[in-house]
Amino acid sequence: MLNFGQAVRAFYIRYVDFSGRSQRSEYWWVQLFQATCYSIFGILIIMGVGGFEGMDALVNDETNGFGPAAILGTLGLFIFFIANIIPNIAIQVRRFHDLGQTGWLVLVFGIVGQIPLIQFFSIIGNCIWFAMRGTHGPNQYGPDPLYSQSDVF
Repeated sequence: MLNFGQAVRAFYIRYVDFSGRSQRSEYWWVQLFQATCYSIFGILIIMGVGGFEGMDALVNDETNGFGPAAILGTLGLFIFFIANIIPNIAIQVRRFHDLGQTGWLVLVFGIVGQIPLIQFFSIIGNCIWFAMRGTHGPNQYGPDPLYSQSDVF
């Protein structure tokens, strides 16, 4: 089982690695890392528009625009999002591989996730699936990552 630092390091080391398998801890620690980063950027944006009162004024067009913190938060958010698109797809593919499934399911969930009434169930189904333990022992996508962690680092 990977700790937080190992999981984030593996996420970026395996940036474009669509082969092999990724265990649950790698996937979920990365999700926590990304949620934390997105929250920090969101707080910067809120601070840059004057807090929640400033957000209300911005919606009602009563301000002169974003402050420096909001610009920094928005720019950071955009760069972080763009930089993590490919590794997010890669870790999802590897997570499906750990479950013994094809990586093409990332595309299926992505397309189904665009249908408004089905989107909620797609997200819940994906979360449940990724919370399940991968196949025991090696499968067609490689060795069990729980027993071959030393190969990654």
